[in-house]
Amino acid sequence: MAISISLVLLLTILAVIFLRNGMKPSHAVVCALLGFLLASTSMAPTIHDGIGATADLVSSLDP
Repeated sequence: MAISISLVLLLTILAVIFLRNGMKPSHAVVCALLGFLLASTSMAPTIHDGIGATADLVSSLDP
């Protein structure tokens, strides 16, 4: 578990740096790996619920 958390932290830092400097295909691979690792952590249900709540909020807005 400690290796997974360390890897998620490292990939998060790399993804933030890459997003600030412009995306390349190799950077997209790092972001995809981060997504797969986040999906296997205990934070996944919280992230899923947050995205669902945000989608509900956006869909309830009137233009």
